[in-house]
Amino acid sequence: MPTTSDFERMLRGAALRVTRPRVAVLAAVHDNPHADTDSIIGAVRDSLGKVSHQAVYDVLSALTDAGLVRRIQPRGTVARYESRVGDNHHHAVCRSCGAIADVDCVVGTAPCLTESDDNGFVIDEAEVIFWGLCPDCSTHPVPEHAV
Repeated sequence: MPTTSDFERMLRGAALRVTRPRVAVLAAVHDNPHADTDSIIGAVRDSLGKVSHQAVYDVLSALTDAGLVRRIQPRGTVARYESRVGDNHHHAVCRSCGAIADVDCVVGTAPCLTESDDNGFVIDEAEVIFWGLCPDCSTHPVPEHAV
């Protein structure tokens, strides 16, 4: 688990100024993979006390732009953030409870998939989301009328 010093080094390495909110947001994302913004805000407030929603949104944007966190948004869900960056992994999402799990690169090196027609693009990343039921939901399905 990364330490405060590790987070400070990450920020400096990305040419970002080290601030308490940035360190707290990085820690929250590392501690809570695939967390939504409200969960991250709660974790940051537990760490720092009062902090505005906008401050956390701004930090998440800066960290995403710097490549220190990754923003994902599976169809029909709110944005989520994770600290696993740079490996072009994919995700599995439970249709019932919304749980999200990492799926390592499908085949080979990034971008993991070969496009049928790149239309002249130089492809460097593929984003795949697998949809289904997580282990808990597949063994204890929710009745259809309850969803």
